[in-house]
Amino acid sequence: MFGVTVTPWKLIGYTGVFLFAGRWFVQLAASKAHGKPVMPTLFWYMSAAGSVLLLAYFIFGKNDSVGVMSNLFPLFVALYNLYLDSKNKQRPGTAA
Repeated sequence: MFGVTVTPWKLIGYTGVFLFAGRWFVQLAASKAHGKPVMPTLFWYMSAAGSVLLLAYFIFGKNDSVGVMSNLFPLFVALYNLYLDSKNKQRPGTAA
């Protein structure tokens, strides 16, 4: 289709791209609902999942070190923010 060969690894890569890009629509919807900039937890889950899928694609499907390097940092940021989010939710009496 359109001269593009779709392989299982490309499907994994495409899914990662859609998750990684789609997180901005989640953030936009949350910000619109709150009337101010908001980063919902789903944003970070989508970031982490998208990064993992893209890393898998670039490591096993494409063998591209540039793609690997460009997805490692966002994965660590997403995981750190998920850690902070869960840590904040565990503390009773903390203001959101």
